[in-house]
Amino acid sequence: MTVEVLDDHPEPITSAQRAYHASLKLGITKGADRSRAVLAMAQALERSFDDILEANTLDLEASREMAVPELILDWLKLTPTRLEMTVDILQRLGELSDPLRRVRTADYQLEDSQSYTQLMPLGVIGFIYEAFPDLGAIAAGFCIKTGNSIILKGSTEASHSNAVIAEILQSAIAEVGLAPGCLELITAEHGASIRDLVTQDQYVNLVIPYGRTTLIQQVVRHSTCPVLKSAMGNCYLYWSLNSSLEMVRWMIFNSHQSEPDQVNAIEKVLIHRQALPSSLAVLWNSLMEKGFEIKGDAELVEAFPQLQLVKESEWGNPYLTRTVAFKLVDSLEGAIAWINEHSSGHADSIVTESYQESRQFALGVNSASTYINTSPRFSRNPSRGDSVFLGMSNQKGHRRGFISLETLTTVKHIVQGNGRF
Repeated sequence: MTVEVLDDHPEPITSAQRAYHASLKLGITKGADRSRAVLAMAQALERSFDDILEANTLDLEASREMAVPELILDWLKLTPTRLEMTVDILQRLGELSDPLRRVRTADYQLEDSQSYTQLMPLGVIGFIYEAFPDLGAIAAGFCIKTGNSIILKGSTEASHSNAVIAEILQSAIAEVGLAPGCLELITAEHGASIRDLVTQDQYVNLVIPYGRTTLIQQVVRHSTCPVLKSAMGNCYLYWSLNSSLEMVRWMIFNSHQSEPDQVNAIEKVLIHRQALPSSLAVLWNSLMEKGFEIKGDAELVEAFPQLQLVKESEWGNPYLTRTVAFKLVDSLEGAIAWINEHSSGHADSIVTESYQESRQFALGVNSASTYINTSPRFSRNPSRGDSVFLGMSNQKGHRRGFISLETLTTVKHIVQGNGRF
């Protein structure tokens, strides 16, 4: 995604103002009406697959002519299956219980009064995303469900797809009677840069960037609004001596199965120095048969010439492809220290049969989530539980870990006096 030159075009300000005024009304809308709006959005998308796919074809053709990287083309390309998944997520969001108005007892109580807290909307959320046209619709569903207005700022590669999807969703929202401005779309035609949106802090309460690391850093660098950083790739796995080859192989394979964005894919594997060379060769052959590119540190490359040498800068950056790099370490402590220095910090794993090792890893790794003997594979619409997820956050600020409906809320403290003074 390229940042356009900052100018004085008023469209981002106008959109932010419309979204702000709509959020004041949306925040006091009944949960049943917000759910009805999300379900209407799902139905409208389902009726418009042909229009969306036609617009997406235009984006793909233009992107190929501009030599857009294959990774972005994969993110950009919509299929009926991807659209059906989007509809399913919106339908599930519409059917979930209202995340707002949940009353909780406050941690403190004042004399002659009762204190409690309620979950409330944040207000206006700016969603800046690279390709992934369907993700704009999912983010809109999250925001409407939680009583927030949303401003979408997609990349130029997906301009036709984003415009059609936004128009469909806006019509659905209008049909159920929600306030105009609940969903705004800012396009390149408005002459608006990312900076134009992320500096509207008097109207925008949170910005969520989604895409490659360069986009995330760009938003964080320029924003005067709070930012919820999402993370993708560069997840580590520590392969302990007390573990099985089959478990390691399955976890790597499975973690790369998320589509279209492999959020929690294992891209780096730390191996105990005393691991059997025969086991390593079996694993690498299995990965290469599945189309993976295999890399290793200097010590491994010397022993196994079929491996490509990892550049030092790669340990701290995601590949976002079917590439896995391997490194030898002397101990669990060494693995934890390396992960804490180089991992993206949102999902790291260990394979071990030692309870002590698993506890040491889970508490020592400075990541939002740790996985013990199970795949970290990410799913937006998991089959179990009552949650749907927009992505993963690796920061310790606003929220950390899975980005759920509750992530897009805040807490209001209410103190009810008894009338005495």
